[in-house]
Amino acid sequence: MRRVAFCLIIAVLAIPGAVERAASQPAAPPHAWLFGSWTGGLFPVSSSMTAEMCRAQPTVIFTRDVVLRASLIESSYTQRGVETARSTPAGTEFHFMPGASALGALDAGLLGRQPPPPQVGFGCENPDVLHVQRRGENEISFPGCRDFPEPLVRCP
Repeated sequence: MRRVAFCLIIAVLAIPGAVERAASQPAAPPHAWLFGSWTGGLFPVSSSMTAEMCRAQPTVIFTRDVVLRASLIESSYTQRGVETARSTPAGTEFHFMPGASALGALDAGLLGRQPPPPQVGFGCENPDVLHVQRRGENEISFPGCRDFPEPLVRCP
């Protein structure tokens, strides 16, 4: 009986320290599982692709605050700032900071106002929202995004 009481006292005394340690560690963002470089999306991934080839030209790069994407017609990556990211049953939903602003409409061309430049997104229904679907441990897709019809795989 004394052993049980002693074990209970130790357990009760250890709980506040464990709770304090857990509270002091910052929680990972809901999209932490995506951090890193991904290839594919624009084209099927070759089974002969090496890690060096993948890292030399990734299609999408996820970080804590930014998502960068490659394009077939642009030589540089397009950057989208993450406004919010939330977990969904299928993966993660991103809301980006507004893309091309309405200020572009204020630039006047030779014949008056020019239309604003197209908003940069992923070819989804809303350029400021991206739904990432987890298809496996190292495979994702962007459902409903015409710019990324193929799955993406994580660069090793």
